[in-house]
Amino acid sequence: MNSKIFLGLLSLAILAAIIPTTNGARILSVYSFPGKSHFMMQKAIIKELVRNGHQVTLITAFSLAPLNLGSNYTEILIEPVYDFWKDVKEDAGARNIFEFTTMDMAGFLQMLQVLGVATTEHALKQPKVQEIINAKQTENVYDLLLVEQFYQEAFLALSHIYKIPVVSSSTLGYQNQMSQMFGIISPWSFVPHGFLPFSDRMSFWERVQNTYNSLYEDLHREYVYFPLMDDLVTKYFGHLPISFPKVTEMEKNLSVMLLNSFAPLTSPRPTIDGMVPVGGMHIYPPKALPADMQKFLDEAEHGAIYFSLGSNVESKDMPPAYLKIFLDVFRSMKQRVLWKFENESIINLPPNVMVKKWMPQSDILAHPNVRVFITHGGLLGTQEGVYHAVPMLGMPFYCDQHLNLKKAELYGYAISLHFQSITYDVLRNALTELLENPSYRANIKRISSIFHDRPLNARDTAVYWIEYVIRHKGASHLRAAGLDLKWYQFYLLDVITFVVAGILLTLWLLISLVRFALRRLGKGSKQKEVKKQKRQ
Repeated sequence: MNSKIFLGLLSLAILAAIIPTTNGARILSVYSFPGKSHFMMQKAIIKELVRNGHQVTLITAFSLAPLNLGSNYTEILIEPVYDFWKDVKEDAGARNIFEFTTMDMAGFLQMLQVLGVATTEHALKQPKVQEIINAKQTENVYDLLLVEQFYQEAFLALSHIYKIPVVSSSTLGYQNQMSQMFGIISPWSFVPHGFLPFSDRMSFWERVQNTYNSLYEDLHREYVYFPLMDDLVTKYFGHLPISFPKVTEMEKNLSVMLLNSFAPLTSPRPTIDGMVPVGGMHIYPPKALPADMQKFLDEAEHGAIYFSLGSNVESKDMPPAYLKIFLDVFRSMKQRVLWKFENESIINLPPNVMVKKWMPQSDILAHPNVRVFITHGGLLGTQEGVYHAVPMLGMPFYCDQHLNLKKAELYGYAISLHFQSITYDVLRNALTELLENPSYRANIKRISSIFHDRPLNARDTAVYWIEYVIRHKGASHLRAAGLDLKWYQFYLLDVITFVVAGILLTLWLLISLVRFALRRLGKGSKQKEVKKQKRQ
């Protein structure tokens, strides 16, 4: 055989072996919530699905056009992007997110309800979204619906229009309401609410607070929030010749939930096969840094500190008194500081500090000279810190940030500070402790090793389970029978009632028998006494 032909055939064989051999599915994906951090997980999912040969139609607030995903990707862009933070700040009476530290659970849930309904309706109104809702052809158009589990539940109605299974993803990882969605029990005695700063080992009063807040959220969702989502389904889908279940019922028919979580960054709790942890799927191998950042870190003789408060909390809004504290502390240190700061013309910037409006966070954390990560405690950022084994100084503001940093403190690789309580000495001492106490780096290296140790990487795991649902046209075999029980059956109240009634009935019978026996004995004694008196 001609050597060139042989080499050509061999090359084709090798390519056939390494190229993914999956039949392309048609996937309708809805990620309408306009939160940049939320979209990072969803973006990773979409990229992997297209790379694996699937056709994806995405309804999104953020364009993926710069990625050049090719002809298998169709984008329906929500325009303009809904400025939900403007509404949130107005409702909360806050000028910026630095003032959110005083918001209680009830206020935060009310805020989520308002922004969830508003952003969902904004997306449903879009002309191209209306075309998908009102399409004449709905049979064999799509094979799967992908959605996000975060205040967008009205879009679950699309699965009934196109008669397709649903895979959802949770950017916040495990959420308390998932126990009702999957027919299992999530005990409040050791499963902390996602918005509370508690570990899985709570004191009595922490369990009281956890129970109250978890019950409050369950009741709020059931009787306040879900009726509003049902109204959206009626308003935007009700004209169709289809009977739509209540949103709370549609939630219970998910095939799989992809959870942005992975041990040990979440505490052990009851789960079910359809709840799949894929935490860290947004993290890719590090790329080369911009030249100025690379040089700045390479020359950091005493190490460097990376400071970012995420995509929603902007350092430029920091109150002047606190900004001065940070600048003074950084000026006093030997380490260099990379700071994501939205105003690059900041005055009185110390020579050891570099500020940029945007920084490639994961790539920076991968640099060996980065010694400490100052963070607000968002889940994606803390995952990146753990992935690259960088100890953290946290300042939580809202949502799951308190819980994330509580776990980080518990595992000994972070220090958490209340922003309002920060002083020069508090900040300086915390950074010194993280830099000079080797236990923090040792602890995070151990946790990082566990986080990396998994049978498949997070993106491959997500793709596997999405394709699993497509192959089997759903996953009803993973559905817990608990979803079909009445609430009193689910919590065994009927069995408990039966057992208690049986015990009470048995006790009543025993007491009745004793009373009867005593009466008989008493009656017999009296008869004997009467006979005795008659003989006398």
